[in-house]
Amino acid sequence: MDSINHFAVEETAQAARKISEVSNKGVVGEFKQFISRGSMIDMAVGVVMGSAVTTIVNSIVNNLISPLIAMIFGKPDLSGLLTITYRNATISFGAVLTALLNFFLIALAVYFCIILPINKLRQISRAASGVKDKPGTPSTEDQTLQLLQQIAADIRATRTDENQGEHAAERPESSL
Repeated sequence: MDSINHFAVEETAQAARKISEVSNKGVVGEFKQFISRGSMIDMAVGVVMGSAVTTIVNSIVNNLISPLIAMIFGKPDLSGLLTITYRNATISFGAVLTALLNFFLIALAVYFCIILPINKLRQISRAASGVKDKPGTPSTEDQTLQLLQQIAADIRATRTDENQGEHAAERPESSL
């Protein structure tokens, strides 16, 4: 009985290997690799999370920000205010103000409701895990500044080389 089970397990393993070999070849295999890449999975998670965040942001705008605007200005949006109509063309400064105000308020809500708590959780988890920044390691801002300074120095050096090349080309002509 034990040898029959071992035989069945071996046959199943061989069948699985054959299916795996077939599925790893050609278009099916390439598609399987494409789907199983980390970046594809990260992108899918990002889309799902983006959708969830969109729902939260829309709720904040519709249930908090728009009513606050209505309390202050008497209307939930300012699109009807500050309009100029000439020859059936309407310019609405109020609509632009509404869009700018909504953007600013949404950015504030996203920062205080999402970014700030996530950063705080990261700090707490780093502290709990004992991970500390190395004392000699420059911050991200310092690294960015150093990179920009290096790029500026490279551009200056390239311009200097080009100017020297131009002056060298001008000298023989001027001496003639």
